Amino acid sequence: MLQGKTLLYPHGKCVSPPWRDFAAVTDYVPTSGLDVPPKSKPLSVLAAIPAFNEGPTIGSVVLRAKQYAEEVVVIDDGSKDDTAEIAALAGAHVLQHARNLGKGTAIRTAWLFARERHPEAFVLLDGDHQHDPKDIPRIVEPILAGQADVVLGVRWGKTSGMPLYRRIGKRTLDYATAAATKNGLLTDSQCGFRVFSSRALNAIEPTDKGLSIESQMLMEAQETKLRIQEVNIDARYDVDGSTVSPSRHGSSVLGRVVTLVSEKRPLLFFGVGGALLLLVASALGVIVLQTYYSTSPHQLAVGYMFIVVFFGIIGIITIFIGVTLNVLTRMSSR
Repeated sequence: MLQGKTLLYPHGKCVSPPWRDFAAVTDYVPTSGLDVPPKSKPLSVLAAIPAFNEGPTIGSVVLRAKQYAEEVVVIDDGSKDDTAEIAALAGAHVLQHARNLGKGTAIRTAWLFARERHPEAFVLLDGDHQHDPKDIPRIVEPILAGQADVVLGVRWGKTSGMPLYRRIGKRTLDYATAAATKNGLLTDSQCGFRVFSSRALNAIEPTDKGLSIESQMLMEAQETKLRIQEVNIDARYDVDGSTVSPSRHGSSVLGRVVTLVSEKRPLLFFGVGGALLLLVASALGVIVLQTYYSTSPHQLAVGYMFIVVFFGIIGIITIFIGVTLNVLTRMSSR
């Protein structure tokens, strides 16, 4: 451990003040704050880099980020390699998890650290070299100019070099995230390169522990009426430092986003499902009627009839559930 640079918790050797089990980090709110270094001047830009086994790249990412940010903090999410040591040698503050807790929890740790530092602009970027730190000045500009509360990096389009399967998966998640809000579609909802103002830092409460954290933060930003802008960024795909396969990543995020849609917009989630069931019931009902009137003597397709009744009842119940939950959600928000 590198003294003065590395903070090891929850079960490490230099815990001060006492901590609760870090597995409950999403429920933790610091009272006296993290053991952060004192500020010698107002902090303009703080860059945070969640990292897991990023030893080969983290050093250069930190060094380049330090050219554009007054401070850089690396959240080492239980790496088995020398990520923490290299990051500290490169000049970053390092917060270590004793075990791997997921990207969402790593961002939560960075969030708590940033709240203690009170930066004007809080930058999140990945440590695998996919994001280029030289884009930091452009992506923080709307925040420092007071024009936005959240700025998203945009990797969209063939010019980004993103493989086709990634573009398809990313766009699917973009639409799923948009379905959870009422404020329209964002170009790149899943990009990890993003910036938050001090207002956003206090308004958003990241709690998701997994890879869906990007969607959750955007949903909260839109719900709290924060101003969101998008800035084109460079991205690399020739070096893949991800420890999770794209298919597993996409399915886990999509599953969680669908859950968030059901919680935040139940009328849309249950209403669309119920409407589809009623549509199928209607189509089968037409077949039943056509069969009945086209046969002599008239014959009723009993099997189809049972399906029509079943789908019709389930569809009506589903829509009713959606309406009820929507009313309850509106009442609780008030």
